[in-house]
Amino acid sequence: QVQLVESGGGLVQAGGSLRLSCAPSGRTLSNYAMGWFRQAPGKEREFVAAISWSGGSTYYEDSVKGRFTIFRDNAKNTVYLQMNSLKPEDTAVYYCAASRYGSGYNLTPYEYDYWGQGTQVTVSS
Repeated sequence: QVQLVESGGGLVQAGGSLRLSCAPSGRTLSNYAMGWFRQAPGKEREFVAAISWSGGSTYYEDSVKGRFTIFRDNAKNTVYLQMNSLKPEDTAVYYCAASRYGSGYNLTPYEYDYWGQGTQVTVSS
């Protein structure tokens, strides 16, 4: 069983930046594609970004393209989500997830095997 732990969330003003990190306990992530999802109150969990096991392919939800960057450091066994130019509508609990489907083109929650507990991101206007 893989347990994922997110960190880096917090409160930031609109236009600011945050970097989220995700690291596993007890297992390497190097063979897994990774993704970030978010869930705002009263809304369904939505895809944000994904990355292949090698880091060579990345995918983004349209509203975050050009503002968010997903990347991974397999030597550190950590995946990151760099979030710039944050907007109030980015406010949500952010979750990282690991998928056995290594291509990274995993855009729905059903394609992921392991999840973190989530970290809150709040963007004030």
